[in-house]
Amino acid sequence: MNNDSLLERITFTPEILGGRPAIRGMRFLVSDILELLATGMSEADILDQHPVLQKEDIQAALLYASRKVKNTVIIHAA
Repeated sequence: MNNDSLLERITFTPEILGGRPAIRGMRFLVSDILELLATGMSEADILDQHPVLQKEDIQAALLYASRKVKNTVIIHAA
């Protein structure tokens, strides 16, 4: 899956969690995934405990965070 396809998984919907970056329009924030990874959870553990997520969602969250840190502009309308 290429980077553009991964970033399409990140959505910003004002009615859902105040428009913060979420995964595929669900109530699962990019920051939630990053926090789980930061606490030491493995990708497999995250996917086990949150079956609504897919491996590509975790990759998308990491890519999104990387681009934000680099201050790259990301525009995606849900």
